[in-house]
Amino acid sequence: MTGVASATAVDAAHTRQPERPNLVAVGVIVWLSSELMFFAALFAIYFTLRSNAPALWEQQSELLNVPFSLVNTTVLVLSSVTCQLGVLRAERGQVGRLGSLLQVGKWGMREWFVLTFLMGAFFIGGQVFEYAELAMHEGLTLSSDPYGSIFYLATGFHGLHVTLGLIAFLFLLGRTYMTRRFTHEQATSTIVVSYYWHFVDVVWIALFLTIYVVK
Repeated sequence: MTGVASATAVDAAHTRQPERPNLVAVGVIVWLSSELMFFAALFAIYFTLRSNAPALWEQQSELLNVPFSLVNTTVLVLSSVTCQLGVLRAERGQVGRLGSLLQVGKWGMREWFVLTFLMGAFFIGGQVFEYAELAMHEGLTLSSDPYGSIFYLATGFHGLHVTLGLIAFLFLLGRTYMTRRFTHEQATSTIVVSYYWHFVDVVWIALFLTIYVVK
């Protein structure tokens, strides 16, 4: 009886829900707050330059492919949904799928995070394609004019943050394959990464509305 009780206690310790908040999560939130200030500064620079050259903004903003960027934005926003579905599976201790790959409802954390990674990679690929189109066919570069400078700086720094998020997903997925058991600490890591991913998604929505919609 004692052995059974001990085994039950160990299993409960490994399957308990991650505690919120914890020191790691709080640290990430504080760091994201500093990143928010960084992007706020970029927004301030954007609006300052725009107020000083409204004619340039009106002309150069016509070069942007808004429908293409809207598709790219939609994919990134939906990736927040898939990321959160992965977090919910991680909180339940479900690492891998319980059925076939076609049974989406039985996917585990790995499958949802792989899909999130692919959607994020799609966004980065779309951004690179947009840069190439603007630079080669429209002549809009980082040094062409103030509009080009702030456009590439704002969207480029955001793209860098998305890339760092993709690296974090790869790290998390790699850990689930390297360790035999899915631990409480790993589940907490998925929550922390989701905080970061939701952050870059919200920042992009603000960038998209500012650069592509409000002209």
